[in-house]
Amino acid sequence: MIGGKAMGINRCGLTYEGKVVIITGGSKGIGAGCARVFVDAGAKVVICARSIETGQKLADELNKKGPGSCVFIACDVLKEQDIHNVIDQTFKLYSRIDCLINNAGYHPPLKVIDDFSIADLRDVLNVNFINYFIFCKYTLPHLRITKGNIINITSLVAQIGQEAATIYCASKGAITSFTKSLAIEESRHGVRVNCISPGNIISDSRIQAVKNSENPEALDNWLNSQQVLGRSGTSEETGQLCLFLASDAASYITGTDIIISGGAEIGYGVKYPLYFCDKIK
Repeated sequence: MIGGKAMGINRCGLTYEGKVVIITGGSKGIGAGCARVFVDAGAKVVICARSIETGQKLADELNKKGPGSCVFIACDVLKEQDIHNVIDQTFKLYSRIDCLINNAGYHPPLKVIDDFSIADLRDVLNVNFINYFIFCKYTLPHLRITKGNIINITSLVAQIGQEAATIYCASKGAITSFTKSLAIEESRHGVRVNCISPGNIISDSRIQAVKNSENPEALDNWLNSQQVLGRSGTSEETGQLCLFLASDAASYITGTDIIISGGAEIGYGVKYPLYFCDKIK
């Protein structure tokens, strides 16, 4: 940190030169942060997302900067054929896959359980968890050849809970359990599987939520105050952790769930019911 602010991309000597990584939900937020870090580390990055304009714009930006490269492939993670296409096109381009970063997902509007429908739960599981399963299933034959690795992005709230977000927390908790079980299975093939639990990260949705609130400055300050470091994290900082886990520096790490939260989960804090909901009205 410099002056209390997060530093920009700093590879700290880590490299992923010549290796191929697929990043789902890679056009914005944490996915875009990961793409920037991996391209900066020399990787051949394939990002996929639904937004063609946003995804291609990011790929063009990163290709100008290098030293790695970036390709965008349109993908709706609710469509199994689209997932197949991303994996097939990546292999056709590079004849190998070294890392899969599962990141695509969404946070539904905050509601108490009485107001969530069964359809809401199924939708969240489809977007947040089942697409991870499908990507893993069809990428693993390639990762077993390269002795590669998988990084699943989950959430801090899978461990500590979040008010008015039961179905979201459940979907993220499923990712954590799935990661640990898959790590056991794939150890025989030399494939490492880990997950990362981000806390408050400054993303497009976070920026928009603050902007649309009644008191943007107050909400932003409140969100920053949840961390003992006194600020929210950046998508690039999450990308740095992904780069470490993907690299040889983490060759003895598998089946872990690493929290990146600025200390949001430690120490006492206000936990009175409806506190969070009241703050965002």
